[in-house]
Amino acid sequence: VQLQASGGGLVQAGASLGLSCKASRLTFSLYTMGWFRQAPGKEREFVAAIAWIGGTATYADSVKGRFTISRDDAGNTVYLQMNSLSPEDTANYYCAARFRSIDWDQFTSGTVHYWGKGTQVTVSS
Repeated sequence: VQLQASGGGLVQAGASLGLSCKASRLTFSLYTMGWFRQAPGKEREFVAAIAWIGGTATYADSVKGRFTISRDDAGNTVYLQMNSLSPEDTANYYCAARFRSIDWDQFTSGTVHYWGKGTQVTVSS
């Protein structure tokens, strides 16, 4: 299984950025997909997830209303659109997958089945 994240970069506060994560070697439509992030010196934290069935999504309170997660099952890709970025959003962003997860409490950094390599997002003030 491979999760290839891309789209990170350096932006100014208030800008927008879109991340994508393309999955391979898994039946993408059966996986709840999500994003976590980790800033230097901090623990990895949940950002957003989108369910494998029904397309419902959940967000961390810190990004609610600014970030939007979506998925394209035909293209095996999950997206994270990030608007109104602030320096506090600076982190390495990781996509993750969990097989047939329907309970959001199951989608944690300790319980996901697959991780992608991170993509760095840096927001300057």
